[in-house]
Amino acid sequence: MIGRLNHVAIAVPDLAAATATYRDTLGAAVSPAEDLPEHGVTVVFVELPNTKIELLHPLGDGSPIAGFLAKSPSGGIHHVCYEVDDIAAARDRLVAAGARVLGNGEPRIGAHGKPVLFLHPRDFCGTLVELEQA
Repeated sequence: MIGRLNHVAIAVPDLAAATATYRDTLGAAVSPAEDLPEHGVTVVFVELPNTKIELLHPLGDGSPIAGFLAKSPSGGIHHVCYEVDDIAAARDRLVAAGARVLGNGEPRIGAHGKPVLFLHPRDFCGTLVELEQA
């Protein structure tokens, strides 16, 4: 059901410093920062030959990333994102298998302009999983 790894998301307390680390120290191509108010984050994508790294920084007081950083002040891996061909069919299959979809269960538009869903980490080996329609 899942396709390729779309990205690994890393929550960071200082987006400019994290961007500089990937760009200047590691020599990666990075996107401009983009605010996603509907998700409460500012994102930067690090382009790699086989996937992407998404740097996440809180946008606003209600950001879920602010809560993550309160528990892990230096940041860390927040989630992994896998592509699926049909997000509604994937959701229905997962729910039928007992997996929990976060939020209201309906896909929202993600950073790439495509529908996304998040799955409860307790159902996936302690890892928050994002599904993105390919």
